[in-house]
Amino acid sequence: MTISIIASLILAAALVAVISYRIKRNKAKRLRSDSEIWSIGLYEGSDPVTLSPAAGIRNPILSAGDVTDVPARFVADPFMVTVDGEHHLFFELLNTRRKKGEIGHAISSDLKTWRYTNVVLRERFHLSYPYVFEHEGEMYMIPECAKSKSIRLYKAAAFPQDWRPIASLLRGTKHEVPLLDPSIVFHDGHWYLFSYMRKVNNLHLHVADALFGPWKEHPKSPIYRNSDNYARPGGRVIKDGAVLYRYAQDGQPHYGSKTWAFRITRLTPTDYREEPVSDKPVVGSGPETWRN
Repeated sequence: MTISIIASLILAAALVAVISYRIKRNKAKRLRSDSEIWSIGLYEGSDPVTLSPAAGIRNPILSAGDVTDVPARFVADPFMVTVDGEHHLFFELLNTRRKKGEIGHAISSDLKTWRYTNVVLRERFHLSYPYVFEHEGEMYMIPECAKSKSIRLYKAAAFPQDWRPIASLLRGTKHEVPLLDPSIVFHDGHWYLFSYMRKVNNLHLHVADALFGPWKEHPKSPIYRNSDNYARPGGRVIKDGAVLYRYAQDGQPHYGSKTWAFRITRLTPTDYREEPVSDKPVVGSGPETWRN
């Protein structure tokens, strides 16, 4: 079985303006505004930071209307892997019946035509941001599941349909532990886990010698404090040759408006440094805006 992570083709979820006016959010259920309808598009570029809509592909490649097994308000948070020549897309879909996020799956052989299959992961709590990755021939997923008061690791018992929880990497409430948008990367023999704490807008970094831990907070963490622009992870940490790139989704002037790229120049168990790739976002504001 051959597995690869798409690096030159970057997924984006576009905010589609299907409602011309903004309806107030249901704060009690913490749902996104009814006027925020997300869909998934495909971007490409000569490198991970020079991106534009993919040639020959009509965006969006997937929307809520493609979901057939549950009523869905939107699809978002796409992560893609390629296994044995087939492209597998995992993403959040908001089940309007349950008012919770679930993890959906779609497949393509050419990146142009996508076939939705079904919900592959459902829990009693909200799920999103299904960070899928390969390690030692096995497929893993770290979805955001802050309502579970943990960052949970899932393993594919039968890829791509059957996912089982096998470990909790971090535990605590969202006010104590950064649980949002967990983004993991293996580099020079160590594991690094970026995650976001919403109440204080901090980007935290944890480090471990093994995937299952134990995990400890990095000496340089939090990487950002009180930053609504650069702290929240915006997708997969991408390795392009010897260079690591981190993406951050900007919360200003509104959630998901644009994404910034950072080049990680130093990443060790004791040190962390990064620099902005440009003074402009990778994808800026507009009718189709980057989610991650």
